[in-house]
Amino acid sequence: MTSESTTSTAAARTVNRPQINPTNLWQQAGLMVWRNLIYTKRMPEMLSDVTVQPIMFVLLFAFVFGAAIDAPGASYKEFLLPGIMGQTMMFTAFIVASGLTNDLEKGIIDRFRSLPIQRSSVLVGRALASLLHSSIGIVVMALTGLIIGWRIRTNVVDAVVGFALVLLFGFGMIWFGVLVGSWLRSVEAVNGFLFSTLFPLSFLSNAFVPTGPMPTVLRVIAEWNPMSSLVQALRVSWGNGPDMPDAALPLQHPVLSTVIWSLALTAVFAPFALRAYTRRTAD
Repeated sequence: MTSESTTSTAAARTVNRPQINPTNLWQQAGLMVWRNLIYTKRMPEMLSDVTVQPIMFVLLFAFVFGAAIDAPGASYKEFLLPGIMGQTMMFTAFIVASGLTNDLEKGIIDRFRSLPIQRSSVLVGRALASLLHSSIGIVVMALTGLIIGWRIRTNVVDAVVGFALVLLFGFGMIWFGVLVGSWLRSVEAVNGFLFSTLFPLSFLSNAFVPTGPMPTVLRVIAEWNPMSSLVQALRVSWGNGPDMPDAALPLQHPVLSTVIWSLALTAVFAPFALRAYTRRTAD
């Protein structure tokens, strides 16, 4: 009797056990993206960096500094919007680095490692979620720009090419953020390092002022800055500024240069980021 009861109980447990279906990398990454979206929904203040901050930058530069800056070939408002969008995508590294470091500090990554998922799915999901996060800022800035007088003056194809370049460049910057987030041990250190590196790069470019009046050394650095290529590509694609045939080579062919810079950033930083993350999460 006891044997039959034990067998029945074991059979019941076997029947009631939930079935685990194997998943691939993209399904696992999709779940990570969904996890980040739920987290953002519960803490909507996390969207302040892509909602309040872009609007603040647009209004501040357009109405405070815009009167003192002469933009060649366009109004300063149209000259400005591509620059702020480029800066926002460069700061995508902030989002992914801070989020990854926070997960590592709180032990959330250790919990993920106990699940039957690929380790790289965490990074892919984080990268896609950060890209989606920054895309919200691009939409907010575009709407703000339309309100204050910014317009896309080219055709639909060129407009789409511009937004695609924004996302491509942001994807390259994400891997830099993954590298920094895996390398440094605290959110404070991440923010300090990225603030010290990305802010000078974003302002030492053509994002907010023309490069022509700059001193020779600064002008050369600014014109070879990857962000300058992106910003010039957006201005050309959206009709917000003239071509620059007398500038450095990247600004003469900004669309091609932006594609090359974006792929180069990914090719350089992605392997080091994966290695740093693997080393940080090693047993």
